[in-house]
Amino acid sequence: MPTKKPSLLSAVVPIIVLVAMLYLDVTFFGEDSSYGSNQIALLCAAAVAGLVGVLHGIGWDQIYDGIVDNIKSALGAVLILLLIGSLAGTWLISGVVPAMVYYGLDILNPQIFLFAAAIVCAIVSLATGSSWGTIGTVGVALIAIGRTLGISEGWVAGAIISGAYFGDKMSPLSDTTNLAPAIAGTDLFTHIRYMLITTVPSISIALLVFLIVGFTMSPAQQELSVETMQEVMANSFNLGWWLFLVPVVVIVLIARKMPAIPALFIGTLAGGAFAIVFQPDVIRSLGGEDSFAEASYIAVINAMAGATVVETGNELVNDLLSTKGMFGMMNTIWLILCALTFGGVMQATGMLQRITESVLAGVKSAASLIAATTGTCIVFNVLAGDQYLAIVVPGKMFAEAYEKQGLAPENLSRTLEDSGTVTSVLIPWNTCGLAQSSVLGVATFAYAPYALFNIISPLMTVLFAIMGWKIRRIPPSSIPKE
Repeated sequence: MPTKKPSLLSAVVPIIVLVAMLYLDVTFFGEDSSYGSNQIALLCAAAVAGLVGVLHGIGWDQIYDGIVDNIKSALGAVLILLLIGSLAGTWLISGVVPAMVYYGLDILNPQIFLFAAAIVCAIVSLATGSSWGTIGTVGVALIAIGRTLGISEGWVAGAIISGAYFGDKMSPLSDTTNLAPAIAGTDLFTHIRYMLITTVPSISIALLVFLIVGFTMSPAQQELSVETMQEVMANSFNLGWWLFLVPVVVIVLIARKMPAIPALFIGTLAGGAFAIVFQPDVIRSLGGEDSFAEASYIAVINAMAGATVVETGNELVNDLLSTKGMFGMMNTIWLILCALTFGGVMQATGMLQRITESVLAGVKSAASLIAATTGTCIVFNVLAGDQYLAIVVPGKMFAEAYEKQGLAPENLSRTLEDSGTVTSVLIPWNTCGLAQSSVLGVATFAYAPYALFNIISPLMTVLFAIMGWKIRRIPPSSIPKE
């Protein structure tokens, strides 16, 4: 069968099927929808997209290659997710996370907690260039402190994610911060300077709201007092400043441009070593009493691989000080693979491109072009389920249109980051949304309304476009002729 271009109606059919099935999943399965039913919905929608592609002359080999290429693009993220699970396990039994919570409770109070959490995550992410690494380390401790203080998990996770994605977006070490200007055709530091124009107002508004909310909200009644919580932790772990050497090492390694995967693995091993040296009682309780060497091996490997609970004698503290290791990430990875399968089929069959073309048809001005880019990046985050695709594909599609409109390429790179990078974490089946909800233990829909920076950023870039503020143009002589 000869290949023919899919119509707009054909292109949206799989999306309609996906939305309908996801709605049914939420209706019938509720919070359990991400544990199987959403995966099936994504695969069914992918099958419909594949069928439409076949009817338009697309061969199975081409569809299969699209799926494989899409999954390949996220393998690094999957490995990072597994390593974060193992790192959380060894940092728990080593006392690193309990120490963060213990001393954090001394410093942070409910009134400034949301504001401080966002600032801390912004600084760490700016230094490391990794929102995932920041959330998987500092974020895990902050979510535990927030729960102890009785603050809404949604607000706490929203503050953590806002700070982490601000730092990631502005850091020259971030992969997305390097990717966006490369795709748009500008240089890294021009891109970062131009992002400051929209990013600083966005994070300022978010921080102001977090500060106001902190002073006006009434934290829930604490089931366990802060003093009791600290006493239980102090009785269960040998706590001291030296435990902070482990996260400091990881932050320094990433800041010195070591790739995230080896840096996180070193952090995991360091956590295991510190557990053996500083927490022998915890090691014996988890690994058995026969031989300390044998108990050390069993306890560390189990913490890295599976569920671990440190018995403190207090059920509430036990729930707080528990991790699921690599195994706890498997459901998230399952969902990621299904989401990438759907995105791969949609891209291989040309349906994503067809939807984008229909958007471009209505572009008449610089403001509408930037708004269309913003909307397309968000759509790709929803449909393709991957942050990188939401930057790369719209960047390639819109580059020529920006040039014809006389817009400098940094307008495109800034828009890609303001909309593609930060909104990925708001989508439950996107790789970023899946990862952060799994790491923090807070559902995506629970924190999404409070991830204020991530919500404000795309709105800010559209506002600047509509008002004509700081829209850099190229000389008329450089605009290509029709």
